[in-house]
Amino acid sequence: MRNLRILFISDEPVKALWDHFDRSRLEGIDLIISCGDLPPQYLSFLATFFHGPVLYVHGNHDTSYLKTPPGGCICIDDKVYVYKGIRIAGLGGCMEYMGGPFQFTEWEMWKRAFKLRRRIFFKRGIDIFVTHAPAFGLNDAEDLPHRGFKCFYKILEKYHPKYFVHGHMHFSYNYSQKREAEYQDVKVINAYERYILEYPMQIEEETW
Repeated sequence: MRNLRILFISDEPVKALWDHFDRSRLEGIDLIISCGDLPPQYLSFLATFFHGPVLYVHGNHDTSYLKTPPGGCICIDDKVYVYKGIRIAGLGGCMEYMGGPFQFTEWEMWKRAFKLRRRIFFKRGIDIFVTHAPAFGLNDAEDLPHRGFKCFYKILEKYHPKYFVHGHMHFSYNYSQKREAEYQDVKVINAYERYILEYPMQIEEETW
């Protein structure tokens, strides 16, 4: 028996998973979740070799997904996806700064979050909250493109997911970025590039 392992990816493709791909690097991974701003070809490539689901939310630079969505992958934007009993809610996009299909004002994101909360209610809560942008004042920055959303706190405070995972905040931006943080009883994770989460859930080892 072992914990369920989730590979989160975001913003920058991992060369070891694409340019220098080795199938063994995905061994022991049960689920892949993209937090946005990755080439659709990258997600399609992973889905080809991976035996589990590949989920994603949209990043602000994912306009190419409108014409060529990643094949073999599942979009969880505005949805609650259940995997082995784990309830995963998704809200992609970032703060509006120059217009685009995946950029939103605080009010627009609030309306999306409100609709998502109804879906969460029918699932009796969530375990993982996945977004592209961070929450306001929590791993975000002061400039408009990287400012987080206040409405995310409504979900964190009402449903208390175990994990809140976002992308968008590159460590190369020289912001005072933390890979991990906490908000009340929620563990906050910046999934930039890649992050492997050992989800506390005992599952049987697979036999090939």
